[in-house]
Amino acid sequence: MNDNMPLAGFTVGITASRRADEFAMLLTRRGAEVVHAPAIRIIPLADDRELERVTQQIIASPPEVVVATTGIGFRGWLEAADGWGEAENLSAALTSARLLARGPKAKGAIRAADLREEWSPASESSAEVLEHLLAEGVAGKVIAVQLHGATTEWEPIPDFCQVLRDAGAEVIAVPVYRWEPPEDPTLLDRMIEAIASSAIDAVSFTSAPAVASILMRADTTGRLDSILDAMRGPVTAVCVGPVTSAPLEALQVPTTAPARARLGALARHIVDELPQRANRIQAGDHEISIRGGCVVVDGEVRAVSPAGMSLMRSLGARPGHVVSRAELLAALPGSGDDTHAVETAVARLRACLGAPKAVQTVVKRGYRLALDPTEYAEL
Repeated sequence: MNDNMPLAGFTVGITASRRADEFAMLLTRRGAEVVHAPAIRIIPLADDRELERVTQQIIASPPEVVVATTGIGFRGWLEAADGWGEAENLSAALTSARLLARGPKAKGAIRAADLREEWSPASESSAEVLEHLLAEGVAGKVIAVQLHGATTEWEPIPDFCQVLRDAGAEVIAVPVYRWEPPEDPTLLDRMIEAIASSAIDAVSFTSAPAVASILMRADTTGRLDSILDAMRGPVTAVCVGPVTSAPLEALQVPTTAPARARLGALARHIVDELPQRANRIQAGDHEISIRGGCVVVDGEVRAVSPAGMSLMRSLGARPGHVVSRAELLAALPGSGDDTHAVETAVARLRACLGAPKAVQTVVKRGYRLALDPTEYAEL
């Protein structure tokens, strides 16, 4: 495998709606195949009457504390106020409040507006902001919270506001922008199917709303359990940071994330992480790695048909063990009950791999990956 192309043979799903092309380029330059399905549409609320009403309320009676959760949201709020001719008045109200920034992007947006945050957590976590506020006491205080977007059962921000209310605070929710699922769900449905069938090696998320959107769509289409099982197994869920990963972690889906919540860091993390996670099987004197959409044989990427990939996943699930023809037939898409379809598919698979002895026929029983004799003796 070329050291300059460490992601050769890997397929990565991108759910981002913003800067997706830039992100995809960072991955394809290192050899990855990229599948893109924007999970959300961000709807600006510059003309939204509710945001204008809340803004006027804050200008008229500034809160004691304002929590900025996202950079794009905070900037959007100020831009909307500017459009209403209220930018200076909103800035004055925010100056009189204690500003808390959830992370560096929110902090950067605050400072770009010539304001200063009082505090920001090192973890970039909403939970740590909440702990900070509760520790100092919030009873009787008026706290404005800039929301991430539309709220769902999979997003943590509604709980954030409710916990503050339960602790005695008066909370003003600031709906700076909201998100909606894509108008046409075709690409998202394909991404869900690719995850469910392990046809990709990793799926990346750059926001909690993107996670929520794909979970909601999978739930609607009856594929939620399938994608959760896949992400608990062969499909790696890669998130930009802890806020993004929270909905998945709550569902016992393991995630991995870079040390810094940045797009470039996320791409580098994928470059470092996926090769380490690749399965490597010694079969018939060959090193084989089964990927989402191909098989790598002795470091060379081999294109394999969907039928061949179905066979490889079945054989690779139990390396060295015999998989019956009936099991392989069931794994073949659209094969019906034609038992000869397995033999034909295996023959084509061997040809694609360029390693015919890697898949062994076990007479009257089925097929198996030919492990090294020493390894096989230990099975």
